[in-house]
Amino acid sequence: MERLEQQFAFLREIDKEKMIGRQTYLTDAVRKENDAEHAWHMAIMTLLLSEYANEEIDVLRTISMLLIHDIVEIDAGDTYAYDMEAKKTQRQREERAAERIFGMLPSDQREKMRTLWEEFEACETKEAKFARSMDNIQPMMLNAATDGKAWEEHEVRLSQILKRNQRTKEGSETLWKYAKENFIDPNIEKKRIVDDRNKKE
Repeated sequence: MERLEQQFAFLREIDKEKMIGRQTYLTDAVRKENDAEHAWHMAIMTLLLSEYANEEIDVLRTISMLLIHDIVEIDAGDTYAYDMEAKKTQRQREERAAERIFGMLPSDQREKMRTLWEEFEACETKEAKFARSMDNIQPMMLNAATDGKAWEEHEVRLSQILKRNQRTKEGSETLWKYAKENFIDPNIEKKRIVDDRNKKE
């Protein structure tokens, strides 16, 4: 029963992911999503959109990565995509969190979860690249659905969005093109995103 006890202890612990708030609003533009909602949404997106991956992917492996990649934020907290100061310590905080949280599992599952998390972070396999595309496109979709509310609140610049998404097309050129044309460009036109293309940093 020790194995089962470890598994349920882990499952109780990750309930805390529902308490980790993100900066992206839900489509009602009233409240912001949490990490668990973000993970669920990307898992469904992968089920539906995997046909647009640049290469055929292992859908279950990709979904598994997306479901566990933000678990470390239970300890490390959510690092906002454009918070450059917080990003300096992000990897260190998340490494410690991965050690503790995945360490609650039986050794075989601990290794499996940690390997999936590391694969996502490294963004080298075709599954990790597509997972990273989902992780970037999902908040863009919600930002566009809320008339650029979070982008406007944080005065997000186009250069920041493009830098964050410089590898998004590696997972899916089709979905990156769609996101740019349907989520980003209209919000530049509406001035929800600061257009700094002709300005020097």
